[in-house]
Amino acid sequence: MILLKNPFGLAKGIFCFRRILTFLLLCSSIFLVAQAKIEIKDAKKNFGFVKKGEIIKIEYDFINKGTEPLIINDAEVSCSCTTVEFPKQPIAPNQPGKIIVSFDTKTVYDRQDRVVLVKSNDPKSPSKLRYKGIVLRK
Repeated sequence: MILLKNPFGLAKGIFCFRRILTFLLLCSSIFLVAQAKIEIKDAKKNFGFVKKGEIIKIEYDFINKGTEPLIINDAEVSCSCTTVEFPKQPIAPNQPGKIIVSFDTKTVYDRQDRVVLVKSNDPKSPSKLRYKGIVLRK
């Protein structure tokens, strides 16, 4: 019979396998529990009817529902008419934050339906913010 040396001490056959499996399960469960989680209160907004040339500011409130600090890395927009302001510092667990999307309507008109992708350390990143409305010609 062969005895295997391992970091868990001397063990034979199935007992060694059980110890290693238990260790791996504990390590993976710790990793899964300790993570950031962004929860956006109202990720879809409608700005209604506006005149061409106006700058629309839309605020999205969120909270970190995870157990680790939330770090927002970037926000991806579909056109240059949209800019995004987000917290640069980490958001502690159970703390709120705010993302502000500015939409410049000087180059667009008619129905608008836009998406902003917020990239963070949340395992389900990116988070989607959506806004829509109608831009009227002057």
